[in-house]
Amino acid sequence: MLQFFAKYKPFVIVLGILSVFIIYGMYTALKPVPKLKVYQPADFDPELVDTTLQHVKKYHTISDFALTNQNGETVTQKTYENKIYVADFFFTTCQTICPIMTDHMLEIQKELKEEKDILLLSHTVTPEIDTIAQLKRYATEKGVDDLKWNLVTGDKKQIYDLARKSYLVVKDIPGVESYGMIHTENFVLVDPQRRIRGLYDGTDPEEIQRLLEDIEILKNEK
Repeated sequence: MLQFFAKYKPFVIVLGILSVFIIYGMYTALKPVPKLKVYQPADFDPELVDTTLQHVKKYHTISDFALTNQNGETVTQKTYENKIYVADFFFTTCQTICPIMTDHMLEIQKELKEEKDILLLSHTVTPEIDTIAQLKRYATEKGVDDLKWNLVTGDKKQIYDLARKSYLVVKDIPGVESYGMIHTENFVLVDPQRRIRGLYDGTDPEEIQRLLEDIEILKNEK
């Protein structure tokens, strides 16, 4: 019996190795590939969505825009064409959640500094205060990488419409004219097709880690 096994030992070893590869291949083929949800207005808290969109369940994308960044440069959807990006809404004089959100954006900036196809975009909700000069001071103070992260200001109605009809992350202020809005702590993950693929609490470190993991999933999907 021992002689029999000794005779066929090389064959048994090769067969064993092949079996391992076959089993691994089958496991890989059957294992579901992680894929992020495509979010629609109907998936969001109605408080954050314009009433004209609350029923929408498919085909939602970020609208065209033209705003101005901390360097006085025009930023449009073309700036983010074929890019993955993280967007949020803030204002430079905010003393509550904004400093935490900015610190977490800086962490994301650091983690993704070598990723040229992943960008950041922060919109002010007080463009009457956050002028280009004010955004530049804030960007310099915080350490914003101009090649990675745009802080944008512009027409308040356009910013309001983007917040309420595209990114779905601010609350309307009832009875307040001139497009009053209360921003939330939400970070929005947008894919190269301008679709919303994730929503994260920008004040929660664990959520920032989840966001970074989801970006990796989205990169593989791309």
